[in-house]
Amino acid sequence: QVQFVESGGGLVQPGGSLTLSCAPSGFTFTRYALAWWRQVSGQKRELVASVGTFGDTNYPLPSVKGRFTISRDNSKKTVSLRMTNLKPEDTGIYFCNTVRLELNHWGQGTQVTVSS
Repeated sequence: QVQFVESGGGLVQPGGSLTLSCAPSGFTFTRYALAWWRQVSGQKRELVASVGTFGDTNYPLPSVKGRFTISRDNSKKTVSLRMTNLKPEDTGIYFCNTVRLELNHWGQGTQVTVSS
């Protein structure tokens, strides 16, 4: 059974940092490019950062480039997102999943709130 278990969210002041972690299971971890997605209230989920099977990374949102860093640990089967210099517009629920969403399953996500 496919599972995505996200953790590490919380309330942080603008300019602060958080590290999100995800421990997927139920599929062959090393075969998939993985990503962190974000859902802001009332909007569609958007891909924030991705990491390929060989560790190549991509940040499609200009607003997070230079502030967010995605990484994966194939030995521990985890994927992380280090977020620095957080801004109020980063507030949302963060999910980990594959890049192509071929597993048709979402976890509960972890809430990130950036507010003073």
